[in-house]
Amino acid sequence: MVKVGLLVRLEAKPGKEQAVADFLRGGLALVMEEPDTVTWYGIQMGPSTFGIFDTFAEDAGRKAHLGGKVAAALMAHAEELFSTPPAIEMIDILAAK
Repeated sequence: MVKVGLLVRLEAKPGKEQAVADFLRGGLALVMEEPDTVTWYGIQMGPSTFGIFDTFAEDAGRKAHLGGKVAAALMAHAEELFSTPPAIEMIDILAAK
């Protein structure tokens, strides 16, 4: 059962929307290497608004993910791709199916 998660909001710089979408699609391969990441979604919420939603059974898995390859790549490309720094929210899962 998942107990914790992350919700990351990303706002693409003008003209970088496709690059952000491609980055999120490419991130899936990196996340597949993380055994403690139960679910991971790269999402688009509007023309320039994107996000990541992922879940974990325990906080240790969430911490490992935050120190992993996807998080490192996100921060390495943040200035190039995003108009504001990624907004990372740690969340508790109250119910899931």
